[in-house]
Amino acid sequence: MKKILLALLVVGAIFLTGCTPKEKNIEGSLEDIMTKLYEGISEDELPMALTNTEITSDNMVGFLGATDIEFESALASESMVGSIAHSVMLIRTKEGQDIEEVKEKIQNSINPNKWICVTAENVIVKNKGNLILVIMSNELAKPIEENFDSLE
Repeated sequence: MKKILLALLVVGAIFLTGCTPKEKNIEGSLEDIMTKLYEGISEDELPMALTNTEITSDNMVGFLGATDIEFESALASESMVGSIAHSVMLIRTKEGQDIEEVKEKIQNSINPNKWICVTAENVIVKNKGNLILVIMSNELAKPIEENFDSLE
């Protein structure tokens, strides 16, 4: 009887600790995903002259505030007007990277006051699988975050 109870406890422990599902990666190009993040937001609500820019090692510090963040690909969506505090970034990490470590490094290096005369009220850094979302914005932060949360 003790052996059966012990066996059941071991099997239960395995199910509770060893079977947590790995979060699924979001498929598709960063451009397509960025478009989905803005779905349902009217043209009037979007920042003026919104444009996408590929984040590279040459411009990384301007977007992420650091030069030592490794990634597979990254894209930023910002207003071309410097007095609008709005930046949305998608960073696809390399296979096997510690996502939490990368998110912490980004959180510690980004500057929500990078526009100097305006500051983003909301700063969000989160992920789904190997895709990290960074939002520095005001009223658009919540709907963009909700759109990201609904991605599959």
